[in-house]
Amino acid sequence: MNFDAGTTLNTMEAGFAALSALVVSYSLSAVGAILLLIAGYFIAGLAERAVVTATGRIRGIDPTLVTFFSKIVRYAILALVIVMVLGQFGVQTASIIAAMGAIGLAIGLAMQGTLQNIAAGIMLLVLRPVRIGEYIEVDDVAGTVEEIGLFASRLRAPDGVYILAPNASLWNKPIRNYNRNGVRRKDIEIGIGYGDDIALAQKVMLGVSRADGRVLSEPEPEAFVSALADSAVTVTLRYWTSDKDVLSTEKALRRAAKEAFDDNGISIPFPQQEVLWKGPQAPDVTPQPPVQAKAPGRKAA
Repeated sequence: MNFDAGTTLNTMEAGFAALSALVVSYSLSAVGAILLLIAGYFIAGLAERAVVTATGRIRGIDPTLVTFFSKIVRYAILALVIVMVLGQFGVQTASIIAAMGAIGLAIGLAMQGTLQNIAAGIMLLVLRPVRIGEYIEVDDVAGTVEEIGLFASRLRAPDGVYILAPNASLWNKPIRNYNRNGVRRKDIEIGIGYGDDIALAQKVMLGVSRADGRVLSEPEPEAFVSALADSAVTVTLRYWTSDKDVLSTEKALRRAAKEAFDDNGISIPFPQQEVLWKGPQAPDVTPQPPVQAKAPGRKAA
């Protein structure tokens, strides 16, 4: 086989030229990708700080929510930059985006409960139906709110028990907030004897309530007969007070009402029951003396 030096030299020159063009092309792509990464990193940081500044001006927004939104914007920009960098090297970004969408869908289906808690946490932080320090009740969950997170909220029960409730369980059900309105209505029920003066008992209870500075004058407290029980007439004192003074006011009023009833001769009867016998003869219910057992001993002679 004849060796053609000229043809070989031309082939080598063409290969070096193609390799040089390829190196130059990829070098420019690499430089462009590096510049794009640097620019995207700084833009993501600027966007994150801009979101923090903008949301921080919103009155009452929770810091957890500010951090959440700012991080979402930052990582979204970085993900877009990475896709653009791959496009610099000729990678088909359409297939990557489709694959990322499929992966996101699969992750969303697998973490459906977690995402539901995140969505509920965002709604709790935005609409603020509960705040830190408020006492709430949702079904069988009741306690003072200590923390509202993106996934779950931390509460403290009245007996000091630690409660961690998923946000979805708090958002999807009616919430009873005992502190939001600032005032609470309370009822104190006390039974008096059927022979006692009802008007006097009502007057005494109203006097007790007006003597306590924690009882609000508007709405005005009232006393009324709420029930005719088996052994007593139930008189109810209804009053309004601050949500912070509910327990202390109730304790003080109950004691003051009992002492005032004693001073005015109003009785608080014990439960009693009358038995009517309709037979031919009433049974003898006279208590009999106990029968003493005889001690064993000698028989009498």
